[in-house]
Amino acid sequence: MTDVWVDGNELAGPLRELFAIDVTVARGRCVGCGREGMVAEAVVFDRAPGLVARCPGCDSVLLRVVRGPDRAWLDLRGVTCLEFALPDAP
Repeated sequence: MTDVWVDGNELAGPLRELFAIDVTVARGRCVGCGREGMVAEAVVFDRAPGLVARCPGCDSVLLRVVRGPDRAWLDLRGVTCLEFALPDAP
């Protein structure tokens, strides 16, 4: 069976519900291999109750997002850090 996946842009909507910024443009570092890249570059599997984002370098799980009717679960244990560009101060 061939794996079916989409890119990290699939995370934009679900993560936008949790954060005030677009997380897909953040840069992260994989716990498994140390690869750095934008969240949008992740390999995302969306054929489950939630979304699973994997590193395109080593296939380690970077993050998981599960959405229920009144809550969401976010697991970021596969990312050592996320770097966000902040808007200019007013």
